[in-house]
Amino acid sequence: MTDSNKMIINLVLFGMTQSGKSSAGNILLGSTDFHSSFSPCSVTKDCCLGRSCHLCGFMRRGGQEITLQIQVLDTPGYPHSRLTKKHVKQEVKEALAHHFGQEGLHLALLVQRADMPLCGQEVSDLVQMIQELLGHAWKNYTAILFTHAEKIEEAGFSEDKYLHEASDTLLTLLNSVQCRYIFQYKKGNSLNEQRIKILERIMEFIKENCYQVLTFK
Repeated sequence: MTDSNKMIINLVLFGMTQSGKSSAGNILLGSTDFHSSFSPCSVTKDCCLGRSCHLCGFMRRGGQEITLQIQVLDTPGYPHSRLTKKHVKQEVKEALAHHFGQEGLHLALLVQRADMPLCGQEVSDLVQMIQELLGHAWKNYTAILFTHAEKIEEAGFSEDKYLHEASDTLLTLLNSVQCRYIFQYKKGNSLNEQRIKILERIMEFIKENCYQVLTFK
């Protein structure tokens, strides 16, 4: 936050290869800052920070209209098809310290395809890396972003039914992050409408944390 009527929100994206992290980041930013494409191997190899345009009058706080700007840090997927866990972890650690070392991180989004099952060991390794990067408070600053949510709708599932029938692995993860989740759809509403809905949900989580941040050295 730089003044009384402007707020900068810092986000980081984590997820497995081809989970849709970069595409989700572009929706959050309202741009095409991050390269995103289908590939049989990992696309993102380096951390990259994107900044949105100012969203004037996005919310009200203390009786004043607040202008919002979103900063999103995209990270390499893990497991990565070319990079080791040690390399990915070091790359993300340095990027977090460089970009959010002073301002702090408001929320981490763990990106997961809604139409793909969670594999226990892979998600366990990813969660362990997130915990090592964010520290013991990671659960309070993490939410799950389900991409490709239109696929579960096409299969006849509502969001509630999908979560009710979720695997033990997913339910355990959801419980760990205090059931903070967001569904991202790629059809129906316009991209801008999707973006606003997702950002409103993100702001709910940030308000629950009283706008506190994680800092990095």
